[in-house]
Amino acid sequence: MCGVAWDPVLGMSSQGGEEQMASSPRGTYLVIAEALKRDIEALEAEHPLPSEATLMAAHGVSRNTIRRALRLLEEGGVVRAIPGVGWRTTQQGDLRSLSERMVDLILEDGLVVGDAYPSESKLCARFGYSRTAVRRVLAQMEGIGLLDTVHGKGRTVRALPGSVGQP
Repeated sequence: MCGVAWDPVLGMSSQGGEEQMASSPRGTYLVIAEALKRDIEALEAEHPLPSEATLMAAHGVSRNTIRRALRLLEEGGVVRAIPGVGWRTTQQGDLRSLSERMVDLILEDGLVVGDAYPSESKLCARFGYSRTAVRRVLAQMEGIGLLDTVHGKGRTVRALPGSVGQP
């Protein structure tokens, strides 16, 4: 990881001096996200990630670049933010993305067209993701026609997965 070794107890520790992240045509945050994902996949259990400041120093990039990489990993179900604690790797049990899990929830819970879809707070508690990540997937599900929203009333199932495109 850019000359930095992963230590699940201490976080990251520098090896062989500081390295700066080379500019990438793909986007530096994507390169950082891929490097973090490779390191996280080597772990067997849930661990805290180093602080954003530590990641910034290790990769020689800004906080916004680190946050973009972490948000990308969060959307992929690799890490999750815990308010007041920081970023943690997710359990390795369910490797589906949050969007796949939320779409599959319709079938897993036996919901049919017209049934109420769980609230944002229930989804956050069920999947262990931030409200922002859950809202992003809900917006995708509404955009492809799986859910309807009535402000003040909540969301209902508009169509079953498979009858429309997946997010």
